[in-house]
Amino acid sequence: MSAKYKLGAIGTGGIFKAAHMNAWLEHPEVEIAAVCDIREDRAREIAELTGAGKYYTDYLNMLAEADLDIVDICTPNLLHSEMAIAALNAGKHVLCEKPDAVSPVEAQKMADAAKANGRQLMVMRNNRFTPNSKFLKELAQSGQMGDIYTGRCGWIRRRGIPGKGGWFTTKELSGGGPLIDLGVHFIDLAMWIMGNPKPVAVSGATYTKFAEAEVSDSVHSNFGDKQEGGVFDVEDLATGFIRFENGATLQIEFSWASNIEEEVNFLELRGTKAGASLRLGELRIFSEAAGVLTDIKPVTSGVKHAQMHTENIRHFVDCLEGRAVPTIVPEQGVDMIKILSALYQSAALGKELRL
Repeated sequence: MSAKYKLGAIGTGGIFKAAHMNAWLEHPEVEIAAVCDIREDRAREIAELTGAGKYYTDYLNMLAEADLDIVDICTPNLLHSEMAIAALNAGKHVLCEKPDAVSPVEAQKMADAAKANGRQLMVMRNNRFTPNSKFLKELAQSGQMGDIYTGRCGWIRRRGIPGKGGWFTTKELSGGGPLIDLGVHFIDLAMWIMGNPKPVAVSGATYTKFAEAEVSDSVHSNFGDKQEGGVFDVEDLATGFIRFENGATLQIEFSWASNIEEEVNFLELRGTKAGASLRLGELRIFSEAAGVLTDIKPVTSGVKHAQMHTENIRHFVDCLEGRAVPTIVPEQGVDMIKILSALYQSAALGKELRL
């Protein structure tokens, strides 16, 4: 294309500054034309940092007044669907931070709006874009892992509650705690590598045991705006089990706070020909050859783990330009929110739920 895509950013807080802003600024086919944040001081600051011509405190005013092609949404979870649908109906392409929405109904509305308006909707799935994740996907897709019949995944922190007392720990705004915050990442990664099997049943359990804890040992607790005496009505630990239509299963565990040795994220998949362990970004493959069990550490190259948001954003623009076919589609987001919502319902009812 000759002219650059004009981007409008909604929500200019931690995740935008840490993971989105520089990716857009460095992209040769995009320019940041406007930014919006309910805090005027923050909107003004980011407008100055990015060279955006305009800043707003009301996203509807930005959609109505600014000349935009793309809208990037980095706001509290509750607002994702409302803002995405408004942007899509205004004829803009949308990239949105995870999770897609706080309910399956809202996620479906987003998907429907994208289809009705013929616009690209992509929700961030940055963990798919590490070299080891892409290698593992290729390994599974090629059949070299055989039938992947079960797995487990999680992200557990010793003390890493984000924005305590703010929107992160307020269910009305966030939709939940670590299950919806962290679970999106690794449940999606597991399902993507497994070939996106259809979920048919879930069983979940949630716990809130560290609402009064003050100590922290995780950099992730710096995310969000803390509020003294604020709300904490979400879980700090979630466990669960997902069944898929093809007979495969997935165990899950996600926590912001637990009495464990150290923070860790992991994905383990077990196939009939090979198994895989992705732990803190390090990949191991377990198989056998010539009658001997083998442990393999793939030597991958490419982007660093910290650049995965940038790679996701590049993929989004490549799809707009027709250089790539979207690997992250709205229907996958609808399935994800159905799973998370059902896990919360299962935890409340104390029984497995069919989807």
